[in-house]
Amino acid sequence: MAKETILIVDDEEEIVSFIQDALEDEGYEILTAFNGEQAIIEAAKKPDIVLLDVMMDGLDGFEVCEQIRSVVRGPIIFLSACQDETDRVKGLVVGGDDYIVKPFSLSELKARVHAHLRRERRKINEKETTELRFEKLTIDYKGRSVRLNGVEVELTSKQFAIVWFLSLHKGQVFSRSHIYERVWGLEADGDDSTVTEHIKKIRAKFQEIDPTATFIQTVWGVGYKWV
Repeated sequence: MAKETILIVDDEEEIVSFIQDALEDEGYEILTAFNGEQAIIEAAKKPDIVLLDVMMDGLDGFEVCEQIRSVVRGPIIFLSACQDETDRVKGLVVGGDDYIVKPFSLSELKARVHAHLRRERRKINEKETTELRFEKLTIDYKGRSVRLNGVEVELTSKQFAIVWFLSLHKGQVFSRSHIYERVWGLEADGDDSTVTEHIKKIRAKFQEIDPTATFIQTVWGVGYKWV
């Protein structure tokens, strides 16, 4: 498996060197840039993740993010000494995925990088999977269909998305808010309590066909899992 590549962008060379050494020790390939113009050039190499300083001379981090977002498909994490909420929100609006306030610990940075890359690997695996089969249930992603005991279950698009997401991660517990974020998106204007209502309807549709069907289990006080 090829090493994942991280682009580090900061106008302070000591910070770049410090982060580079730490992440190379973790086995990553590292690209570096010390200003916005260099960052745009290095971004053309399509790194798996970008660590991007906000306050730089010339093009700042927000401007760089806007210019490279169409090229870089992976996460962009802003690094900034500014703790102002407005800046954090702006970073997400222009295409960033996370925002770490300086000074930060290397353990926190590594953990954020690991988490984002793990999520990206999971997305790739999900895209490669087009059909899931359980004992009496078949879920066809391309056909957007679910069949229980050979009978098609009539699900709405959101209900299908919930079934697909949970079934892809059999045995893993997800909170309502996590499910809501994955199915409706981060920018959705709504309440995650709707997840509970959708799951009730999914269960009812399953049990209408097979009263013994119990694929989605409630983990009280935590969330839901596919069993």
